[in-house]
Amino acid sequence: METVIKIEGGHRLNGSVRISGSKNSTVALIPACVLASEPVTIYGVPDISDVRSLITLLNELGVNVEERDEDTLYIDPTHMENVPLVSEAATKLRASYYFMGALLGKFGHAEIRMPGGCYLGPRPIDLHIKGFEALGADVQYDNGCYILDADQLTGTNIFLDISSVGATINIMMAAVFAKGRTVIENAAREPEIIDIATLLNKMGARIHGMGTSSLVIDGVEHLGGCSHEIIPDRIEAATYIIMAAAMADDMLIENVIPQHLDAILMKLKEIGINLQIGTDSVHVFRTENDLKPTEILTKPYPGFATDVQQPFSVLLTQAVGQSTVTETIYAERFKHCDELKRMGADIDVRIPSAFIHGKTKLYGARVKATDLRCGAALVVAGLMADGVTEIHDIYHIDRGYDHLDRKLNRLGAKLWREEV
Repeated sequence: METVIKIEGGHRLNGSVRISGSKNSTVALIPACVLASEPVTIYGVPDISDVRSLITLLNELGVNVEERDEDTLYIDPTHMENVPLVSEAATKLRASYYFMGALLGKFGHAEIRMPGGCYLGPRPIDLHIKGFEALGADVQYDNGCYILDADQLTGTNIFLDISSVGATINIMMAAVFAKGRTVIENAAREPEIIDIATLLNKMGARIHGMGTSSLVIDGVEHLGGCSHEIIPDRIEAATYIIMAAAMADDMLIENVIPQHLDAILMKLKEIGINLQIGTDSVHVFRTENDLKPTEILTKPYPGFATDVQQPFSVLLTQAVGQSTVTETIYAERFKHCDELKRMGADIDVRIPSAFIHGKTKLYGARVKATDLRCGAALVVAGLMADGVTEIHDIYHIDRGYDHLDRKLNRLGAKLWREEV
């Protein structure tokens, strides 16, 4: 038996939805908490399966974790032990690799099984490894595990060949206790990096240059406890804004930082979506006219987010003419196109681009979420389609979307889970 999500399409959306804390921040903030020697409280934690996997890993390390209220974690690393992270929980999500930087920084030793997550083509962690080695660590790979050792990490200048979010965060966490100054050049600039650096600075770290391509970390000897509220999830926000653009009469998306969504909001306006941008919200109204085609090129932040191109592609099936989506970050981010074709979409994939021909009617079908954002795209398509859409492999969706069923049904969608 398998649990699937079923969506009866064609129901208009109305009302307001509150965006949860950032998934991409949370999965790094939780490992960052082990760097402290006192308890840390995090507010705005999304209820997603990746968080539950990370809590399992914290428990394996002897970290006391208490879930307080619906979205608050109290993390106490006072009595933690540095044990190898080789259980199934470590392989379930890619973000488990953040324990490499955290444990190496705190203990000078880390052992972790090769992380998992969505398959989006080659996603090597060689930049992480090069950064750790530049700080003075010895890194070995044995029988599916990475083993990292360092008597003393020493600050240095590190240039990232690719502006990688994961490598920037991991090296930053390893460097907080390194002797002297570490400078990461060509650092990623995503809002999530600023969020993690803000947490570490509250704990007593000395990190400067967040949000720029030159990140400076001056090593310290001790990190204490603190409280921290996670930034809103810009990818979840974009997904709901796209759902509203597709199916809403009048829908307010709340707890949003609009500046984090500039590239997406500009594209939505360009294709003809009727929306108003508030201080911390986006209000979407029904669009009466046909949508215009466009060209999308995914780029690192502040460009058009790769995580958003899949759900946005669904919206472009309703634009009159040919739209082009070019993927510069993850070549495998076109698996959703085959699933959308089952629903009637006219899409021609010639990597690194997809050519979307519209306007086409979508029909309910049996489809598979091949990864997290493919799952989000299929939910958007299911809301738009005639008939019932049945989505399989929904564990991908549950990795990144907090209470998807509840939020959508409150807005007027008809979505449910069923054993098949």
